[in-house]
Amino acid sequence: MPTFTALTTLTGRDPAYALGEAMERLTPEPTGVGVFEVEDGSGLWEVGGYFEEEPDTAALAVLAAAMGAKDFTISELPETDWVAHVRRELAPVEAGRFFVYGSHDADKVPADCEPLLIEAAMAFGTGHHGTTLGCLKALDRLAEAGFHGKNVADIGCGTAVLAMAAARIWPETVLASDIDEVAVEVAQANVDANDLTGRVTCVEAAGFDHPTLAEAAPFDLVFANILKGPLVALAPDMAQALQPKGYAILSGILNEQADEVIEVYARSGINLTHRESIGDWTTLTLQLVA
Repeated sequence: MPTFTALTTLTGRDPAYALGEAMERLTPEPTGVGVFEVEDGSGLWEVGGYFEEEPDTAALAVLAAAMGAKDFTISELPETDWVAHVRRELAPVEAGRFFVYGSHDADKVPADCEPLLIEAAMAFGTGHHGTTLGCLKALDRLAEAGFHGKNVADIGCGTAVLAMAAARIWPETVLASDIDEVAVEVAQANVDANDLTGRVTCVEAAGFDHPTLAEAAPFDLVFANILKGPLVALAPDMAQALQPKGYAILSGILNEQADEVIEVYARSGINLTHRESIGDWTTLTLQLVA
């Protein structure tokens, strides 16, 4: 059965999400709709839908015009077993002591590692992207230096791979939050698959805005692997959420954006201790001054 995609871009988060919601009411109905910020600092958002039947081009044109979006680009995709494709492309990833793998590579897990199972069908936040890999390496670096996270949060957790990594090496419960309901469901499924149920608590929240996070704060380590804009906005809340001398590991930052993020966090009293670039992406380790 052929698959069709319909993609457009427009300016602004709220209009983008409104367009995504409107697409879900189309006939034929899309099998999935995605809304993503374009990571180039332009302020553009991409809205796309997948269809098992050819979409209604006239209805899409009306939606685009009403929302101020560009005309939809409609394409027919060849038939592909995407999960099998992802399994072929996603080889296991090693980041210090951590080994991120899919169940199809279970026979490759070394004996002397901290294994993290992420299924191929849940492929965002697998460790292959420079942002997630950078965060795992930063966590390993802190642990190697003798740091022990006793109160850890993963903000914008995606698959919860970072929260699970912390739970693998420290006995305390880790909190994982995401603004997206589906991401929270994926995170919980991964937690269960890694036998970390009860060790990682997953909640739906924007930033630190959740009673469970408020009650647990202040944290001695916070991951925030999101994007530059939300990270900049999060800086004052991060300063309130961290313990004195607490660490923040930040990513989702393009290399050319890193200096601005460092400056913004320094103004909130959270200073750089380490930075690492992997491909186009930078991961920052920062510490709240006492």
